[in-house]
Amino acid sequence: MKWRYLLFAIAVLAGVLLRLPQLGLRPMHVDEAVHAIKFGDLLERHAYRYDPVEYHGPTLNYFSLVPAYLASETTLARVHESTLRMVPVFFGVLLILLPLLIDDTVSPFVLVAALLTAVSPAMVFYSRYYIQEMLLVCFTFGAIVSVIRYLHGQKIGWAVLTGVCLGLMHATKETSIIAVGAMGAAATGVMMLRPRTERNLARIPSAHILIALLSAIVTSVLFFSSFLGNWQGVTDSLATYATYFGRAGDKTLHQHPWYYYLSMLYFSHEAGGPVWTESVILDLGIVGLFFTLPRWDSRKGSERDLGRFFAFYAILMTVIYSIIPYKTPWSMLGFLHAWIIVAAIGFSRLWSLASGRLARTVLVVLLVISGSHLAWQASLANFRYYDDPVNPYVYAQAVDDIVTVADAVRNIAHSAPEGEEMPVQVICEGDDYWPLPWYLRSLTNVGYWNHMGTELIPTPVILASPEVEDALLKKLYESPPPGERYLYVPLFATRMDIRPGKEIRGYVRHDVWEKYQQERLAQAPLVKRPFGP
Repeated sequence: MKWRYLLFAIAVLAGVLLRLPQLGLRPMHVDEAVHAIKFGDLLERHAYRYDPVEYHGPTLNYFSLVPAYLASETTLARVHESTLRMVPVFFGVLLILLPLLIDDTVSPFVLVAALLTAVSPAMVFYSRYYIQEMLLVCFTFGAIVSVIRYLHGQKIGWAVLTGVCLGLMHATKETSIIAVGAMGAAATGVMMLRPRTERNLARIPSAHILIALLSAIVTSVLFFSSFLGNWQGVTDSLATYATYFGRAGDKTLHQHPWYYYLSMLYFSHEAGGPVWTESVILDLGIVGLFFTLPRWDSRKGSERDLGRFFAFYAILMTVIYSIIPYKTPWSMLGFLHAWIIVAAIGFSRLWSLASGRLARTVLVVLLVISGSHLAWQASLANFRYYDDPVNPYVYAQAVDDIVTVADAVRNIAHSAPEGEEMPVQVICEGDDYWPLPWYLRSLTNVGYWNHMGTELIPTPVILASPEVEDALLKKLYESPPPGERYLYVPLFATRMDIRPGKEIRGYVRHDVWEKYQQERLAQAPLVKRPFGP
């Protein structure tokens, strides 16, 4: 028994060590930057208005206030990437611990559920992403666990917590309705597989159901109304589904085949990179299905029903997300975690059947080897291939060049008379300049355009996509009358990309560049030349 507690502690520690270090290493993803800028309004102006078209729900923003205040980062310019990413890290670690609430002890089920959640490369990678997905998965599992605990003793506290978790799910992301629908369908499937003599529903006091619903509604309303300051947000939280369903069926935006998620999890390999696979989770999950769904399952009562519920839930979530044409890799976390739970059930059943010491030793060794392999992949994904397309979890990811671009602009601003108020223009077709607003957040006079308009007056520094370069050069050198033209020079000596294949070019006014170079030379240490030839 003691070895289970030791392995559980190692699993939790591994989960923390894979999630917490070097949170600022990977450049901010486009979506992360969008949410971070949105958070800036809440942090600096104490203003948050839910947008039913973009940004998803408000929980990510409000929970981000906690680490920001603890770090004394009271303005967006002072907020660090690692501060924001602490929010998904926290909920990622909490997700590792939640299985303890199902068994109250470190059973084989709890151990495997915690271990696979801790070291799954996808779960780790997106626990370090400042997006809503990890929060949604944690609140979803929290709701399921709360229902399980409530059914054990019908204590009203668990009914309240169920409602709170459901409300948090709704206030996190629109896809919460998929999880709720899958839960309901899975529960129906469990009832259908019960013997006719056991199909009577447990008597749940109507007052408890009402309290759970009220808890869900109050939680959701508080967040969407900006804590009673914006009631329009409550109605918008329902109106948003018109946008969501349209986007989910969009066959042009983020369109991928139905097997996109499964192929990514089973086997992925690009030239120059390692082989990526989380097949051990899915394979153990199939073992779990074998033991839970058929009618020959010999277990009785709640243990049997719980296994069947998670089996149905994992299948339904996988099918639904596979059917939807709109796919992003982090969207699979909900059904991946469901398979982790089914895999833990499968291992638990194998453990029960393996009565001999040798058989159980083999199972433990295989579990350690599989967990170590997953942890190794997670380490590679987060600390070596964090922005490399050979990593299957990297998707539309900004590259390290963007840090170089931002540093160059900020350094020039610091040498200019205006300082951080130096005007800067960013011009990219289709507003495709993200995540630059995050990296230039300390500069207070940056403008963003999606075309080269006649109203634009050239600024000391200009960042532009190659598509607008011809129009920009005409604006710089043909439009101004003689005597009012400034000479511009390239800001970068080599090509700079903000994302793979997305080039950004920089232009700096010659007089500003000369002043910057003079200051650099003045600050450079003198190098003493040795005597002699």
